[in-house]
Amino acid sequence: MAHNLALGAHGEELAARFLRDAGLEIVARNWRCRYGELDLIAHDGDITAFVEVKTRTARTFGPPAEAVTFLKQQRIRRLALLWLHEQNGPWQHVRFDVVAILLRPHTDPVIEHLKAVF
Repeated sequence: MAHNLALGAHGEELAARFLRDAGLEIVARNWRCRYGELDLIAHDGDITAFVEVKTRTARTFGPPAEAVTFLKQQRIRRLALLWLHEQNGPWQHVRFDVVAILLRPHTDPVIEHLKAVF
């Protein structure tokens, strides 16, 4: 369990750095409420992007992005509405992204930013 938490935290740090380098502004990390957690929230120009980060060390169970199931997407949408409700909008442009990270020993991380995927 501790290994999975450390892997997830490392993946989120890599994703945040990757998005910042791509010009996005990270406005929240690991936002939590009693219903769950949003990994990253970023501004990409006038778009607010809710970013789910998935990190794996192998493709044994498929690519990392496949772990963002329909049920997970629904939960992220509900959490995004709660987050938006707490902010001082207006929120005209919103999208849902996934950052998929594959970490293999002795190689650089493979990071893929999938924009507006659900």
